[in-house]
Amino acid sequence: MTALTLSTAAAPGLRADAIVIGVAKGAKGPVVAPGAEAVDKAYDGKLAGVLETLGASGAEGEVTKLPAPAGFKAPLLVAVGLGAAPDDAEDGAYDGEALRKAAGVAARALAGSRKAAFALPITDAADTGAIAEGALLGAYSFDVYKESKGTGTNAKAKNGKAPLAEVAVLGAKPRDKEHKAAIQRATAVGEELNRARDLINMPPNDLNPASFAAEAQQAAKEHGIKVQVLDEKALTKGGYGGILGVGGGSTSAPRLVKLTYTHSKADKHLAFVGKGITYDSGGISLKPAGHNETMKCDMSGAAAVFAAVVAAARLGLQVNVTGWLALAENMPSGSAVRPGDVLRMYSGKTVEVLNTDAEGRLVLADALWAASQEKPDAIVDVATLTGAMVLALGNRTFGVMANDDAFRSAIVEAAEEVGEASWPMPLPEHLRKGMDSPTADIANMGERMGGGLVAGLFLREFVGEGITWAHLDIAGPAFNEGGPFGYTPKGGTGSAVRTLVRLAELTASGDLG
Repeated sequence: MTALTLSTAAAPGLRADAIVIGVAKGAKGPVVAPGAEAVDKAYDGKLAGVLETLGASGAEGEVTKLPAPAGFKAPLLVAVGLGAAPDDAEDGAYDGEALRKAAGVAARALAGSRKAAFALPITDAADTGAIAEGALLGAYSFDVYKESKGTGTNAKAKNGKAPLAEVAVLGAKPRDKEHKAAIQRATAVGEELNRARDLINMPPNDLNPASFAAEAQQAAKEHGIKVQVLDEKALTKGGYGGILGVGGGSTSAPRLVKLTYTHSKADKHLAFVGKGITYDSGGISLKPAGHNETMKCDMSGAAAVFAAVVAAARLGLQVNVTGWLALAENMPSGSAVRPGDVLRMYSGKTVEVLNTDAEGRLVLADALWAASQEKPDAIVDVATLTGAMVLALGNRTFGVMANDDAFRSAIVEAAEEVGEASWPMPLPEHLRKGMDSPTADIANMGERMGGGLVAGLFLREFVGEGITWAHLDIAGPAFNEGGPFGYTPKGGTGSAVRTLVRLAELTASGDLG
């Protein structure tokens, strides 16, 4: 894991493999960003011209490498694009997400290096945190299943390089409480988000409901979190028909994991519920060829909830947070649920299953009702739920639905604050009628058009009366099948982790809504 430190050292005298500086797009060409004054001075104030000669423009995601000036102990200079320069760029006021992305790009470009010093613009502790978080997320690499060479910090994958080992953030104040807290927060959130990425990237022959539950138990033990795991016997005894129905076709039995973080002074309680389908074949309603290859990521919601609860515990937030991981593997077999079957859910409602590939809402329904029994102040569920949401919002934005407009807005604002793209979506009442069933209380499918909203309406049926609730459909951004960008790698992204953590922080401080 990449180490984060604060340093007051001047860039010329710092022993590192590289110095990272920022360059922005100005009206007349690239502009060297604040933080790189010592570097620019070594070029007699002509660094912007040198970078322009090398083809740099300051565009977001751009990386330009050049030898460090004479007298610098670091041999390499890495200029990373920040995008358009703000009007007040001379004061160093760059957007936090721009800093986060730039740090992530630089960290990825420096894979294989032992140490890099990041001399990016910093005006306050929030900038320090953004740079540290971006670097930690950008340095991420999933190489567990690749043949490795070497040991320790020299270890690297057979066909790749080890992640950047250490990031020193320059321009911050190591003894300042706010800057130290920013680094500590970035470390906790970044490491837990990367833990979620690891789980999402893990192949389904190694990650099943039982092994996922074991991972949760181990983390809970490390961080003082209470954990309860309901196996197939306990689920049967409790009447969790949704989770059991979905998991019935697999040789890997389902699990419901409850993680409980409490703070002695907390007066608010949040419940996070995550869809954890460790592999989704579609069941009897089998997915067509070309749609199965990434279905190991269908547990991204549970991974996000898991990571957020652990991060809240590590940060010691003054709020009680309960995480519910609804874990199952959706497979076709003689014991699998069939289209036409009726399941009796944990709430007592019956559901006619019209499509076994609409399974996520079934496991979430049981977990939502279980969470409701504790009467939390709010419930947020997270799920890679519908292809319809991907069609609506693309691959980088998640949809937010809720039974309370103000809460939905608060979530969208929290997501924007931490750099996650989201969009408020409605729950049109006229779509509910499409789920009427002649056989059961409700069907698991409704109108095809607006399918993401239909899924949200289905979930709403299983939220306890009077409880504020929101649904995050992360089907688009949960798994990146394209190339890496910013601090986002190829594969599992850890989408929604930072939004959930921010919600917990806002609740703890009394600033939510």
